[in-house]
Amino acid sequence: MKRIATLGLHHDHVWSNLQQLQETGQAELAAAADTDAGLLEKYRAEFPGKTYSTYEALLDDEDLDAVYIFASNRLSEDLTVMAAERGLHCLVEKPMASTLAGAERMSAAADAAGVRLMINWPFTWWPQLRHGIAMAQGGELGQLWQVKYRAAHQGPVELGCSPQFCEWLYDKELNGAGALMDYCCYGAVLADVLLGKPESVSSTKISTGLKPDLALEDNAILVLSYPHAFATTEASWTQIGTLTSYSTTLYGSKGTLLIEPDHEGRILLATPENPEGITLNIPPQPNHLENSATHFLAAINDPEFQMHPLCEASHGLGAQWILEEGIRLSDKD
Repeated sequence: MKRIATLGLHHDHVWSNLQQLQETGQAELAAAADTDAGLLEKYRAEFPGKTYSTYEALLDDEDLDAVYIFASNRLSEDLTVMAAERGLHCLVEKPMASTLAGAERMSAAADAAGVRLMINWPFTWWPQLRHGIAMAQGGELGQLWQVKYRAAHQGPVELGCSPQFCEWLYDKELNGAGALMDYCCYGAVLADVLLGKPESVSSTKISTGLKPDLALEDNAILVLSYPHAFATTEASWTQIGTLTSYSTTLYGSKGTLLIEPDHEGRILLATPENPEGITLNIPPQPNHLENSATHFLAAINDPEFQMHPLCEASHGLGAQWILEEGIRLSDKD
């Protein structure tokens, strides 16, 4: 039974991830730390373990195997380094960090300590997306020449995110940017897994004026250029509805894949023989790919376990490079 604590409760994704971890029956939720008293109270009402108002106190007092890190992008950098230096395996919520330098510090600390560092991208747990990635990597689409992903909703406040979550999402230093960091990150990591590091990045981030009190951009798009391919990753905090959101399209010389979002989404393949597309069956998936908890436990229980590419710190770093280049270019303009 692994003893796992949580550092940070002010990322709203934490609650579902903790629930999944508890449901495995393979881990003890040992403790949680945050500086927000209300979040600590919420944790005590739902989960076991001692609570702490400082991260250092938790790390000093508890005998642990690993930590979940669900803090702001900026704070996650420091917490990961602190935990890794204490020999603790780390699961960090996407996009890994607020800056490339911070992501590099995290990766270096984990490597030096010999601990596992897993980046949790929620779309990793969609079986149809994993199947599409495997098809592309296996050459079933021929030469992959475009990767396209769009993440969008009406905005964190409008979506009903907690005040603690919105507070740092709307802070450039704590988030790294606005919608660009929050949502272009998904397409960035997908492109890094499928196409690698781009030769160049083109970036546009704008404030539409629809959110006059927002100091950060509410929309962004990155275009990644490769020798014989390109990728686009789009983000919006002003889109009404999710009609075009969270779908992935992969274009290859032999076929096109449309991958619908969420756990029940379909995967459709168009070929010269079936230009309108056919729905594919997804093969049975191993238990360790059910969710972040089962995957992280598999990783920390077996040093030889190969994490899914989306979860590897190396691809988190690749995505961070893409994001930072996009921010640099947009700020320059």
